[in-house]
Formats: sequence, structure tokens, C-alpha cells
Amino acid sequence: MGTLDWIVVGGYFFVMVAIGYWSRGRIRNIADFFTAGGRMPWWLSGISHHMSGYSAVMFVAFAAEAYRLGLTVYVWWSLTIGVGVGIGAFLWAGAWNRLRAKHGVKSPLEYLARRYNVPAQQLMAWAGAALKVVDIAAKWVAVALLLQGFAGVDVKLGILLVGVVTMVYSVLGGLWADALTDFGQFIIQGLAGIAMFIAVAAHFGGIDFMWEIWDRLPESHSDPLSGQYTLIFFMALFLIKTLEYNGGMWNLAQRYMAAPSGAAAKRSALLSSALWLIWPLVLFFPMWAAPLIVPGMEANAEQAYVEMGKAMLPAGMVGLVLAGFFSHTMAMVSSDANVISAVITRDMLPRLWKRATRLSEPAQLQLARITTFAFIGLSMTIALTADTKGFVLKVVIALVAATMGPIAIPLMLGLLPWFRRIGPTAAIASVIGGLATWAYLYVEQQNKTEWVTQAVIVSAPLVVSLVLYLVVGLLKPEPSADRDALVGSLQRDDPDVPSDAAIRA
Repeated sequence: MGTLDWIVVGGYFFVMVAIGYWSRGRIRNIADFFTAGGRMPWWLSGISHHMSGYSAVMFVAFAAEAYRLGLTVYVWWSLTIGVGVGIGAFLWAGAWNRLRAKHGVKSPLEYLARRYNVPAQQLMAWAGAALKVVDIAAKWVAVALLLQGFAGVDVKLGILLVGVVTMVYSVLGGLWADALTDFGQFIIQGLAGIAMFIAVAAHFGGIDFMWEIWDRLPESHSDPLSGQYTLIFFMALFLIKTLEYNGGMWNLAQRYMAAPSGAAAKRSALLSSALWLIWPLVLFFPMWAAPLIVPGMEANAEQAYVEMGKAMLPAGMVGLVLAGFFSHTMAMVSSDANVISAVITRDMLPRLWKRATRLSEPAQLQLARITTFAFIGLSMTIALTADTKGFVLKVVIALVAATMGPIAIPLMLGLLPWFRRIGPTAAIASVIGGLATWAYLYVEQQNKTEWVTQAVIVSAPLVVSLVLYLVVGLLKPEPSADRDALVGSLQRDDPDVPSDAAIRA
């Protein structure tokens, strides 16, 4: 990297911190900190939802899979998310928003105590928080590996650099800072992605490379599913991503909660869905063409996109692409930190420390900032002490994808009217059964058991969790008038209910 590249990266970091400082003035209480007071425009909510689902993992682990296997990574990742979010626009987006507007909910898990009971809520809160801190550690490692590849910066120093900047603007500005930096990062990502796409097209002599490269690549690279990514894996991941990106990944539920109404949240989801279906193609085509530009990297494919950038981009553009990598990770981490802070502050601490429920508004806001700081610090600590080789893909697929289903199923299905008779017994059985299945399979995978494939470790916990939720719920229904009223209230907007700008709870 040259001087101009470093100027671009430094300017990016400065702007992110400045946005956090500016956003601080818009935060008056925890409703503003966690849900933007329900005042976020639908288009900003949609862009933020889309950006918060990315990280540098795409340019490390997924780029490696695109280099080695080709088209399949778009099919089982981007396509599943895009279609799943489109479905969720009609099922879940509005319901999340109405939890805030009608019930003053500020954390995605806050409603679970009423929908099921406190033990079910706490089980999902603790399991999900533990999962997320490891997931974010993988994101730090991914972006640090990219920084090392481009600039030779030590991995640990890279984690500290990106982590501290993210910590500053997340602690200061809450969800407003997250959304505004998401928008800025969307612009940077667009410029960086288009620059790489144009550079690759110029290398091959024109836009025709999009369909001509497949004749020069191995035949399997054009298969929609290949390698360890089987049809079973695809079907399981489609269900997981549908649950995850419609609120099972808690920070994405926040984006819908921050919109002005349920109808606006639906529009946000449809915008995010369209972006997921279209934009990743721009990012993936250079990755698919990479074996023809930087061949022989199968053993170190995680660095393929870095080598592409060095080979294809002029001075200044390398810095812009690296800033784009930062933008992905910082968008996801900051939003995760905000929602974990909401869960800890609203759902976990009050059960451990009774005084937390009696704190003043300023004290609650201070507590929210402290928990945001602590979460980011803990995830950085894990990243700094991890063995970085293979860590990113292992965490993202073997841990996050495999355990997200058991945690998300009671959370997401509990919002739908068809499951209103299913109560806490089924919810608790679903979470415990799914996570126990994953733990058993993970141990067997470490023991090199042949039948524990990637498809099995991702699909089996999901299936067990879903079956337990439905079967236990059928055998032991737990109807409740209060539960019916809660779920029923989430099905349509009520024009007489004020926004969070007027609700100060």
C-alpha cells in the first residue's frame, strides 16, 4: 500500500468516529440508543439491514470458497438470504416494528418473557450472547487478515486498530451511529466493489468476461452446488438464513424496530432483499475470475482477494477496497454490539441485579454504553488469543450456522399467529435439544467421524430443534389469553399508537 492508500484508510476511520460523535447528540435515552426512537427512514433502515449482514468474512472465507469452488457460494449464501429476507418482509418485519410501537419493546428478546416465560427468555439470551461474542471474534480476525495481506500489518495490531475505532463510535452514537455509518459504508462498498469489477473486466477485455470465464474454469465451478455444499446443506441453510436474517440475528430485528411503522419496516425488508440478490454478484464475479488472474492459490485461498487487489488496482483504490473491507466488519460488529447491549441491559441484568430496573434514564443510558464497550472488548480479546488459521470459516459455518437455528426457532416462530398455542415447555425443549445435538456432532466431528459432514452438522441441530418445538407444542399446548393478545397485536399497524418518540419508557 502506498501513501495515498493510507490517506484513504485514515480518512475513513476519521469519518466513522466523527459520525459517532455527531450521533451522540441525538441520543437522549435508551429508546434512542437501541431503536432510534422509531424515527429511522425506511430506506436507511433497509440499507442498514443489508450492510449489517456483511463482514470481511465475505472477502476471506467466502472468497476462498468462490476461488476453490466457483458459483456455489452465491447460491447457498447470497441467494438464500435474499429470498429469505423477501419472505420475511411479509411474515416478520412488521411484527418486529409493532413490538416497539405498541409494547415499548427495546430489545428483540424483551418480548419473550411475556410470550413464553422468563426461563425461556434467559436461556435464549445467554446462549445467543455467548454465540455472538465468538462470531464477532471471527469478524475481527477476518478483517485483520485482510489488513495483513494488503499492508503487512500484524494481525493483533489490526484487530486492535479496527476494534478501537468501532468501539468509539458504537459507544457514543448507538443505533443512529450504526445506521449512518452503514449508509456511509454502503457508498464506500459500492465504489470499491465497482472499482474491482471494472478492473477485472478491463483485464479480460470487456464485460463479456461474466459469461466467458466459465469456459476457462473447471467445469464444477459453474455447478450451483458442489463440494461439501450439498442439497441438504442448501435446504438447511435456507431455513437458517431465513430465520437469521429476519431477526434471529438480533441486530437485524433492530433495523425493523427502528422504522416508523410496520409498513415501513416491510419496505425496508424488500429493499434489503433486492440488494442481497443483486449486489453480491458484483462482488463475487472478481472472486470467480480470480483463479485465472492469480492461479495456484488453492492452498492459501483466503488471501486470493488480497492478491487480486494488489494485482488489479491503482494507488488509492487499494485503500478504498480495504476501507470497504473495514466497512463490512464494522457495520456488523457495531450493530451486534448495540443489540447485545440491549439484551444485557433489558433482559439479562435485571434478573441478576434487581436495582437495574430502578435506574434513572441517564443511568440506563450509561449502563448501555458500558455493556457495549464490554462486549466489543471481550470479542477482541477472544480474537487476539485465537489460532487464526482456518478460524473464520470454522466459526461461521460449524458454529454460527449450526447453532443459530435452535436459538432462532422459538424467537421467530413465537411472533407468528399459527404457533400461538405453543408455550415455554416447547421453546425450552427446542433450544436445549438443538444445542445438545450440535455439541454431540461437534465432538464427533473433532474425532473425525466420517458421517458427520458439513451438511449434517448444520442441518441436524435445526431439524431436532424444529421437531421438538412443533411436537412438544402439539402434545403439550399452553394457550394463554395474554399470549393470544400479544401475538394478535403484531399482525397490523395501529394508527392510534404513538411512535417511540412519544413513548419514553
